Amino acid sequence: MQGDMMAELPGMPSLGQGWLHSYIGKAGLADALRGDVGRGAKWWHGLFEGVGQLSDGRLDLLQQRMARQVQELGTAFRLPGEERERAWPVSAMPLLIGEDDFAIIAAGVAQRAELLEMLLDDIFGDQTLVASGALPAALITGSRAYWRSQIGGKPPGGHRLHIYAVDLCRDPGGEWRVLDDHVRAPVGAGYALENRLASTRLMGALQTRLHVERLAPFFSAFREGLAAACRRSEPRIGLLTPGRYNQSYAEQAHLARYLGLLLVEGSDLAVREDGLFVRTIEGLKRVDALWRRIDSRLLDPLAFDSNSAIGVPGLMDAMAAGQAVIANAPGAGVVESTAMAAFLPALARRLLGENLKLPNIATWWCGQERPRAEVEARLDELLIGPAFSEAPVGLPRGRPVLASTLSGADRAALLADMRRRPEDYVAQEDVHLSTAPAVQDGQLVPRPFTVRVFAARDGQGQWAVMPGGFARIGDDSDARATVMGEGAFSADVCVVGTRPVEPVSLLPQKVPIRRNPGTLPSRAADNLYWFGRYLERGEATLRLVRATLGGSIVADGGAALFPLTLDRLGTMLVASGAAASDLQDEEDEEELDEGTGETHDLRELALLALDGRGAASVASLMRHARSIASGTRDRLSADVWRLVDAPLPRVTSEDAEATLARAIDLQERFSALSGLSAENMGRTAGWRFQDMGRRVERALWACRLVRIFGGKEASADDLTTLLDLCDSQISYRARYLAGLALEPVRDLVTLDPYNPRSLAYQVERISEHLKALPALRDDGMSEPHVTIFYRIEAAIRTASAETLDGTMMLGIENMLSELSNAISARFFLQGSEGFRMAGMTLA
Repeated sequence: MQGDMMAELPGMPSLGQGWLHSYIGKAGLADALRGDVGRGAKWWHGLFEGVGQLSDGRLDLLQQRMARQVQELGTAFRLPGEERERAWPVSAMPLLIGEDDFAIIAAGVAQRAELLEMLLDDIFGDQTLVASGALPAALITGSRAYWRSQIGGKPPGGHRLHIYAVDLCRDPGGEWRVLDDHVRAPVGAGYALENRLASTRLMGALQTRLHVERLAPFFSAFREGLAAACRRSEPRIGLLTPGRYNQSYAEQAHLARYLGLLLVEGSDLAVREDGLFVRTIEGLKRVDALWRRIDSRLLDPLAFDSNSAIGVPGLMDAMAAGQAVIANAPGAGVVESTAMAAFLPALARRLLGENLKLPNIATWWCGQERPRAEVEARLDELLIGPAFSEAPVGLPRGRPVLASTLSGADRAALLADMRRRPEDYVAQEDVHLSTAPAVQDGQLVPRPFTVRVFAARDGQGQWAVMPGGFARIGDDSDARATVMGEGAFSADVCVVGTRPVEPVSLLPQKVPIRRNPGTLPSRAADNLYWFGRYLERGEATLRLVRATLGGSIVADGGAALFPLTLDRLGTMLVASGAAASDLQDEEDEEELDEGTGETHDLRELALLALDGRGAASVASLMRHARSIASGTRDRLSADVWRLVDAPLPRVTSEDAEATLARAIDLQERFSALSGLSAENMGRTAGWRFQDMGRRVERALWACRLVRIFGGKEASADDLTTLLDLCDSQISYRARYLAGLALEPVRDLVTLDPYNPRSLAYQVERISEHLKALPALRDDGMSEPHVTIFYRIEAAIRTASAETLDGTMMLGIENMLSELSNAISARFFLQGSEGFRMAGMTLA
């Protein structure tokens, strides 16, 4: 800002008498706004007044509300090396940019994107810039993002760039300047969207009063631009992700869901006859375009790095044949190097015939003699960094440093390597950043910021610029860019105007109605199926724990066979894999039978079943479920993810009652997940696989429970426990007033089609799912998994309560396991597994 912004805020002193004065007063407000982040001070005045009304002056409460909104949206990120995600940090105070100010930014960003497109066309085309000396060859070949294999090829749709991002800063003089360009796989558009969603929920009508420009038209333009580059009128577009452990996977899942794209990994895709296809439950389906979020080097192991395990073999063949649009095209990252910024001003005049509308920060590439000599002469004034992505010897950490801060030995090593390999280094001016108001420790404080702005090609091939973006806010008052790093937290960037903004949604006004839920990739079906199985298995384990510590037999008490029933419960906890310990003997792994075993310490077994390392312990099952859910984020609601991701409560007491209470709490969480699936999931193929997984797992448990507790010699305690574990006590007592009897109990928990916990009920639901799922054969013959199911169905239909002995139940259990394997073999094609081309649709 030029001058003190307090002079531009009419009426601002009145805030000093209210909520704002209690935190920063007039002088503090002036400091917070010094560095003018927008020409229109009136918008900041309106924002502060509105925020004061929202929070009654309690900025700490406002920040807490923002954190809750972020949590509800599921916005998260992961640091390298960390397994669990972190909540995305968002400031409650948005960054405002006036519409006139942003118009300058938008024009500069669009110009810069077009310049980089023209530059890439020359680098991988005629190469006139290198031949004429306008661009040093070493600047191109020195980049690891440069791929000679892309020379001479024209990408489908005619464009190498479809989306572009640029990091901007504003110096204290008020000028916007470019810090970095991002063209390989620009990150952050999803975070900008999520910041806006959280900010809108928090601010509500305040954003409308400020006339904040909406982001939806930008995303609509991007989707239309990708579609326009494809050969088909209704193309299938995917977002290619490195997988669930990528730092921004949560953002990618949100973007895929918001834009209606398939979220796919490399193992989901295959190239056949120069066409790109996704593995689905219906066979191979054509994919026309990919928005990639992985590095070019990993895209295709046949064309780039042969060690890549996340790429798609043959993808470059599909692209070369014009069958697959890749956004952005491989090799685009060659223009990202920091050294390239030194040449962009001259290249703009040569290629565009005009100066850059958004200037770079001053940059010198040391690969040329004159710039290198100037850098050495001004070494203590400049920031020295790598010219490319690799860390040179003189900068072992690979990060830019102020030469004036180096020790004598480090300085000497840097200079020596700069003289030995000068092309590996660049120098840049040390930029001081403007500041923006931010909430920290309940106070409004000035913090330095940078802004990432996005541009995308629309349906006409023109550049559309997102009216906003996201800001990185520093956690220190030091406004030098060198100490900014990645920022401590982010903020929504709002472009504000003088006229009301027309309401705009992501979708066009006229959309053909369709009830086809879309394509279900095999990996997603696999994940949903096992997600259902793990949750059902966890619920079954918790039922065992509750029956062990506090079931009906404990309440009745005193029965002669009471220890025998409890021992069977303990044996089942161990043999099922729920309660495994380092001292567990090999005989504990033997198959369940109807006999007895050693008496176990039941409370210890219950604790192991909750927190132990056993494959079927609740802790292990929740880890598996969480891992699967994290890879299916685009198909699960935020409510489901929060329940799965929430840490499991720990037992603070060794008391059995405390363990039982915790098991009950955990079962309520599992029940909530079951309820969300039953009531909130659309009845699509994805829901069918998730529910079928539950049904198969519940049927398997029903078989095991009847074998153990429903044998010929079953006691009253056994039968009571069986009813407890099958959640059928109320149904039995309402139906049979004479008391417990073996055959009625067996019939209720196995053959009664009206009991949602019975084996017969599960078989009926599985039958419905299998009938609704697609078949690959067109000759009318049953597929293997259907044939297996017919055998199970026949066994249940012809059975009676008298014939349901242990041998029969074991046979049905084995057939159910066989069915699960057959379902996996039919629908869950993964990785390098061979295709069953017969009957598969290439559409």
